[in-house]
Formats: sequence, structure tokens, C-alpha cells
Amino acid sequence: MTTATANPRRVAIIGTGAIAHAHAQAVNALAPRVELVAVVDVDLGRARTFARQHAPSAAVYGDVDDLLAAEPLDLAHVCTPPKTHVPIATAALRAGVPALIEKPTALSLAEMDALVAVSEATGVPALTVFQHRFGAAAVRLRRLIASGALGRPLVATCETLWHRGPEYFDLPWRGRWEVEGGGPTMGHGIHQFDLLLSVLGPWRRLSAFAARQSLPTDTEDVSMAVVEFDSGALATVVNSIVSARQTSRLRFDFEHATVEVEHLYGYTDADWTFTPAPGHEHLAASWAPDADHAATADGAAAATTAEAGPGEPSGHRDQLAAILDALDAGETPAVDAHAARRTLEFAAATYASAFRGRPVAAGEIIGDDPFLRSMDGGAVPWHPIKPSLEVAR
Repeated sequence: MTTATANPRRVAIIGTGAIAHAHAQAVNALAPRVELVAVVDVDLGRARTFARQHAPSAAVYGDVDDLLAAEPLDLAHVCTPPKTHVPIATAALRAGVPALIEKPTALSLAEMDALVAVSEATGVPALTVFQHRFGAAAVRLRRLIASGALGRPLVATCETLWHRGPEYFDLPWRGRWEVEGGGPTMGHGIHQFDLLLSVLGPWRRLSAFAARQSLPTDTEDVSMAVVEFDSGALATVVNSIVSARQTSRLRFDFEHATVEVEHLYGYTDADWTFTPAPGHEHLAASWAPDADHAATADGAAAATTAEAGPGEPSGHRDQLAAILDALDAGETPAVDAHAARRTLEFAAATYASAFRGRPVAAGEIIGDDPFLRSMDGGAVPWHPIKPSLEVAR
């Protein structure tokens, strides 16, 4: 097991919107290993209010460059609107500060590749928040898969069925390709299918649909894909923000067991169900909570202090704890830019397949492909916005 450093890790939170509160709560939950020493927002009043709530002694800045010039930092949490993620993270990396970036990391694969290049050139990690990889049950599932106990993966379903009303899009950066990068595929379901990918590994090809069913957005409000993985497993992935009964649900059917989880924004062990196949009832004992495992940078298993307990919901605290463990051990934390790119490529391929009307293979979106430069690929079938769906911005 790792040990905490003698002095707290110094972190800053950049952007103080809704998701920043989850980051601050995670930092405070892990004290004294880590300390929130600075807060940044273009709205200084909001930044001061945020600091008073979460870290009264934190310095407050209105500009990222001022923060990086003044504060020695171990980690910068980037919680700003998606369009600003890569520019802010790039500035942090060039200042020698690892960046923990809210999803989506970037608005396009080309932008993601630029961030990967900066991370490689500086040797400073660019990390993405994919906290569901780090919950106790997900870690245990990957460990069992790696051991071979469950047999081959055969079938999976991944559903993010959420509801967002028109008022959700009153913020000017929501529901716009050029600012948010996409709809529920990029901003909502990405957490669930990232967990799917961390469990099933590399995907081979997918066929997808996307539609704008009812919401006043430029982007889709529903997408779905059928996916073939390198292992031969087949999966369906549905991302929706027009579903009245909200749920987040994943199911994995292996040769020797079915493993399922249903939750909304964070799961505990109680949200998971393990069903052994006939003749494999002995596997039920292997699903019992176990304190001697947790995730490595790519989602395998190793001893650490980072993992949440079985009764704690998966959340930012889990991933931040894993990051601190990795930093203490001199290792690259999860989820690094290369791993995050694989998840972003899945989103890009979903859009490319939906808008081109044909399957898309992993690794296909390269060169001068317009879906490398933007998630909409200049091919959204419902542009321009229909008058009946227009809203004041």
C-alpha cells in the first residue's frame, strides 16, 4: 500500500460551476493528503463564494495565467465549459502542472491529439474525469475478468436514460456542437460507455443512429450504437436525455455469469447484481466485497488505498484518491490522455456512423476525415434548426 506524502498535495479548481462542487468535496474528503489552495473563475464574485463554502483560506483568481504564475501546484482541476478544456489544460501542462479535466476532455479527436502531444512533449499528465471506473464493484469486476473466472464476455448492454427539460439548455454553451461538442453521447452517456470500454476492452466496429427527438438543441438528444469488440463480444449502447424514468444501467453476460448494475449518478455495491451461470454457483463467493484490490491506471487490479468501500457511491473522490496514490508512487495516474482518447473516439465513431449511415471501424477516423476535426463532421441531417425547435439564447 502507498503512503501519503508528508505535505498535502496542492490543488486548484478552475471554474466554479455545478460540477466544481463535486471536485471540492472530493478534495476535502481526502484531507490532509490534499488541500484546495486556489480557485479560479472569470466571475470573481462566484469564485469568492465558492472558496468561502469549500476552502476559506484558498486564494482566488480571475485568470488562469495569474494562477499558474503565482501558485506552486500538484494538480489543476479543469471544471470550465467544454470548449475551454484543452486551452486551459495545455497552459497547465506547459507550466508543469498535471491537469484533471472534466468530460468531455476535448471537442474533437484533433483537439484531443493536440493535448496528447503537449502531454508527451512536457512529460506532464493530462487526465480525464471518468470516476465510475474506480468504484469498488467495477474494480472487482475487472479483477475477475483478468483472472479468467468469468470466461469470455459475450453480450453487454449500456444505457444512459436521463431526462433534461428545455430549461436545462438556457446556459449558452449547452446543446451546441461548437461549444459542448455534442449531446448526451458526449456529455451524459460518456461516463457509462467509458465504464463499458474499461470492462470489455478495445472495440472493433460499430453501427449507430442519432436523432433530435424533442429538445431545442443543435445536438442530438438520443443516440444508440451496436458494437463489436475485439474479444468478439457484442454490445448495445443507448444515450438519451428524453427519458422520463431516469436510470444508468449496464449488463455484462459472460460465459459463466451475468453482472449488472443499475443506478443514476453513482453506484454502490448494493446497486450490482451477480448471477452465476448453472454449474458455476461457486463464483458467487468471488463477488463478495474485498478490500485487497483496486484499479491501476488502465483499470487492471493492484493493491492501493484509493478504492472506495462497497457502501460508498462511485464518485470523484475515488478517482482523486487513485491519482494521489499514483503521484505518491511516481506513476502516471488514471485516466491518462491516451485512455481518454479511446473513449472520445467511440463518441466520434457513433456520430460518424449515425450521420454517414454506415458502420465505422476503430482507427478509421484519421487524416482529413471531417469527424476528426469536429463531432458533427459537418453532416448533421437536421441542420439548420427547425423554427419549431428554436429557443432564445
